[in-house]
Amino acid sequence: MPNDSTLTPGVNTRPTTAGKSETARWFYPLILRLHFYIGLLVGPFILVAALSGGLYAISPQFEDMLYASALNGEADGDPQSLAAQIGAARSVVPDLTLAAVRPAPEPGKTSRIMFSDPSLDIYEHRAIFVDPITLEIKGNLAVYGTGALPLRIWIDYLHRNLHLGEFGRHYSELAASWLWIAALGGLTLWIMGRRKRNQAPALRATDAIPSGQRRKRHAALGLTLLLGFLFLSVTGLTWSKWAGGNIADLRAALDWGTPSVNAQLDTPTPAVSDQAQQAAVFDGVLAVARNAGIDAGLLEIQPSNDPQRAWKVREIDRTWPTQVDSVAVDPSTFGIVDQANFVDFPIAAKLTRWGIDLHMGTLFGVANQLLMLGLALGLCTMIVWGYRMWWTRRPLPRASSATKATRLTTHWLRAPISARLLIVIVTAFLGWALPVMGVSLAAFLILDVLLMLYYARQTARVSA
Repeated sequence: MPNDSTLTPGVNTRPTTAGKSETARWFYPLILRLHFYIGLLVGPFILVAALSGGLYAISPQFEDMLYASALNGEADGDPQSLAAQIGAARSVVPDLTLAAVRPAPEPGKTSRIMFSDPSLDIYEHRAIFVDPITLEIKGNLAVYGTGALPLRIWIDYLHRNLHLGEFGRHYSELAASWLWIAALGGLTLWIMGRRKRNQAPALRATDAIPSGQRRKRHAALGLTLLLGFLFLSVTGLTWSKWAGGNIADLRAALDWGTPSVNAQLDTPTPAVSDQAQQAAVFDGVLAVARNAGIDAGLLEIQPSNDPQRAWKVREIDRTWPTQVDSVAVDPSTFGIVDQANFVDFPIAAKLTRWGIDLHMGTLFGVANQLLMLGLALGLCTMIVWGYRMWWTRRPLPRASSATKATRLTTHWLRAPISARLLIVIVTAFLGWALPVMGVSLAAFLILDVLLMLYYARQTARVSA
């Protein structure tokens, strides 16, 4: 029966005397090699995601300065009705369909009258910024989500898909899929390296334990930011296309979905064709919502063009304490159809809401923004240090072929059969749950096998 040396030329196959030593002999180098591949091949994607995410976290302040003229209006005086504000906005875009209204959140701020614009991307609206006191048109901008303006929209698309559309989403999913593995792998290497550094000649023989101040700084920073990296990875995956879909299915199966109001009407609403009459309904719907406890400054009124559906009023204040209550109102009777209050959400839905808002840097205001920026810069620093360590420790052209032959596949083949099967099972499960990670891991293995075969031929050529 052939041993590992016949399968992987150049591999040290000296027997060990203890189970722990045998495990350390293959497991540590395996994790180290995987950590190396993630850093070398996925690192650039994680770097871009970290930089763009850090920029997004601090972008609200830049938007406040850049779009100050659109966001600010008269501070003194009584605001006019929403119907009057909608009428002023319609004069700018008479051919667009009204989609939502966001009343001025506080004195001195403008209202956003939002229209569906076919020239914009999905989930974007054309917002006309109206001074609620003077009815002056202060701005005409694209908006996205709960308040992102063009600058933040651009950064968001960079973070999400590199401005490459649906295909580009694979990049951010690749980064999120591997970040948690890289973080936990680094923790494993630190724990095992600390235990074995002074008593592992077999590991040192294969150069498995790097040394130097850069390694120590890299490890120290990684340990300090470990929980943050895990958080960014997990929350980032919830937005991804493939893994995010699996997470959504799991949440649905466990009944962890976020509650929403039921807007179905028992009696259809009479159609209102006159735009002025429809605009006047906004004031009545808002008054009913206020009486029902929708008291946040930041809120959105969504009309319905379907006579079978009620209008919705929802809070959109994602800071702490979170205000995301919502209510459905019958626009013909001004009666409450349904209501969903955040205080009644199941804990899983609350954690999801808080996790998303914390990831976006909105939950705790400036402190949250600085935290996200710090995590982003720390992650970028670790990647740069990792590349520096690789460059200074990369194999030289005349390095021994035995050293070059220690690849990911090599270390896996060193493991006992039971460990190999366990690794295959765990890898298959992760590949199913995180498809982009699975495909990229397959690419890693193909590259690894090709390198191993190349160096095997090099060894055979030298021997000949």
